[in-house]
Amino acid sequence: MKLTIEEIERDKEEEIIVRCHEIDEDMMRMLQKLKKARNGIVGMQGDEIHRLSLDEIYYFEVVDNKSFFYCEEAVYESKWKLYEFAEVSRGGSFFRASKSVILNVDKIDFVKPAFSGRFEAILFNGEKVIVSRQYVGELKELMGIR
Repeated sequence: MKLTIEEIERDKEEEIIVRCHEIDEDMMRMLQKLKKARNGIVGMQGDEIHRLSLDEIYYFEVVDNKSFFYCEEAVYESKWKLYEFAEVSRGGSFFRASKSVILNVDKIDFVKPAFSGRFEAILFNGEKVIVSRQYVGELKELMGIR
């Protein structure tokens, strides 16, 4: 598959053209994921509805069957499930940090070892997120530590 990206002037409308032999399930999933990511993620804060882009989000978390995403200074509740966050953020700077957390590696200030082979990621906003032992390898790879 060939991928072509062309930068255009700001006054021109952006567009995506897909040329394919047939539209299969994989193609439809990719297009739906692109559309979701482009539209941003909707989060609730009290009775307010906010639309945020992925690059504003530090991490996603599911607690007691409720989904949240955390930004620099605010927390938003979402109707999405963790697997939906994973699909939309796949291929970017997000990775699974534990059974209930997907973390944006671009928001990590530094990491340090924690107990039992886990790591603690300290984010630019000062929050601490534990990276489970089984996901430490991916974290090291994304940060270029290996």
